[in-house]
Amino acid sequence: MRRIFIADAHLRNAADANYRMLLRFLATLEGNTGTLYILGDLFEFWIGYRRPAFPHYQPVLEQLLKLARSGTRIVYFEGNHDFHMGPYFTETLRASVHPGPAVIDMDGKRVFLCHGDQINRRDYRYRLLRGVLHCRLTRMIVPLVPVGLASSIADRMSRQSSSKHDRRRLTWDYPALIRQFAHDQFELGCDTVICGHFHLPFLEKSGSGDGQTLLCLGDWISQYSYGEWLDGRLTLKTFS
Repeated sequence: MRRIFIADAHLRNAADANYRMLLRFLATLEGNTGTLYILGDLFEFWIGYRRPAFPHYQPVLEQLLKLARSGTRIVYFEGNHDFHMGPYFTETLRASVHPGPAVIDMDGKRVFLCHGDQINRRDYRYRLLRGVLHCRLTRMIVPLVPVGLASSIADRMSRQSSSKHDRRRLTWDYPALIRQFAHDQFELGCDTVICGHFHLPFLEKSGSGDGQTLLCLGDWISQYSYGEWLDGRLTLKTFS
């Protein structure tokens, strides 16, 4: 049965076009998809309280629950907007949650999966911030923070991040960074690298046949791109 890979929906409001599109897409996976890999930033902001604390995410959570009950396994790789996923994902959805990259065997191939926010090793300011947000102490503090305060802080951080987005694109050659990172993983024995984060949809293969493969997933903001693994073959597709 096929495997599906998505990343970077940055969901905000259930009335938004990309939110509605993603709900439609997830519904089409019921009964025909073995595993859904979410490679981070499905939400504009998520920290896992004991119970789902953000009502605007209820429609997508319910759709994911339907998908899980239909037999699809959900594997979540935390991003830079969603982390410490919490008991809804690990207990209700019974999802496997990865706080960082992982290498998974698929049809005899070693597949390196990650959100992608750690690919740029020279972005030291972000690496420091990520270390703080993902540490065990932050995980312990989260349940003590009022939801309204957490949302307010997240909104401010999100606006700051968006305002710097174009500047970062001028500072960093993202395609080159991604390709170099993938090359490093190939040198370590991986056959395939799949990442999100950069909102750049592209699929590259070296050689022919079972050559090394790099897939950057794009996003579910305007591109609606996703990866599909079927019968050992990886493709990049667009939902419409």
